[in-house]
Amino acid sequence: MPEPTMHASSGRVSSGRVSTARVITAAARGALADLRTIYTPFTWTVGWLGRIIMQVIFFALIGTLLGSREAVIYLFVGQAVMATVTECFMAIPSTTWERRTGTLALLTAAPGPLWPVFVGRSLQWLPSGVATGSIVLLAVGPFFGVTWSLGAGLLLVPALAVVAVSMYAVALTLAAVVLRGPRWRNVVSNLSVLVVMLLSGATVPVTTWPNWLQALAQVLPVTHGLEAIRVLEVDGVVREVWPPLGLALVLGAGWFVVAGCAFTLFGEAGRRDGTIDFAE
Repeated sequence: MPEPTMHASSGRVSSGRVSTARVITAAARGALADLRTIYTPFTWTVGWLGRIIMQVIFFALIGTLLGSREAVIYLFVGQAVMATVTECFMAIPSTTWERRTGTLALLTAAPGPLWPVFVGRSLQWLPSGVATGSIVLLAVGPFFGVTWSLGAGLLLVPALAVVAVSMYAVALTLAAVVLRGPRWRNVVSNLSVLVVMLLSGATVPVTTWPNWLQALAQVLPVTHGLEAIRVLEVDGVVREVWPPLGLALVLGAGWFVVAGCAFTLFGEAGRRDGTIDFAE
């Protein structure tokens, strides 16, 4: 049987249509294999989750030093949500793994688009990030006065999933840029998490910043997702969280478009001038 051939103009195989969803799904299987290689249940629970719990408690204790119960809750919730974002931003260095292992050159030489591969290739961080944030907020939170009504608790995990998916799009956009300079992958990842933590309302209210930084914060999906989660924790009012969560999803969709364009430009430039190589 002859091998199916893919046409660059359509990204489809002549003997059967290969949809974008199938490409993402196939890449996601590799992502889950990576997750199983990186973590065992024990190392994820003790190593990763334990570290995040200590980090969130550290920030909450700052509120204790300030003598404010509201500050404790504010910092605890903000840092727990940032734990989800931090894990999603691991997509920045993990995207460059393709270059380090030499598979990026093969992906660039292939006639199909790059972006579906990279969308699926780092998906392992999303379920891990949502699980981390959920456990911290639901299991550890009550010890610091962070409580949830039944309805709020049920909606918390989907709200964290919205944060994870939408911020994953931001991470992919940065990853597409870092592919041109993979040595900067960890610097960009860590610096981006710090900037998001400062601007999104995780540590201080967004209104603390000058107007131009407040405007910048509004394009970050987590700003609105965190707002919704705070409403759930404070008021337990489910209906009021839909507008900010919807806005987070819309912004995330916009960031996915930007990421797709960035990967496309990177691939086209690499095919045109042959700058894709195996170097770090």
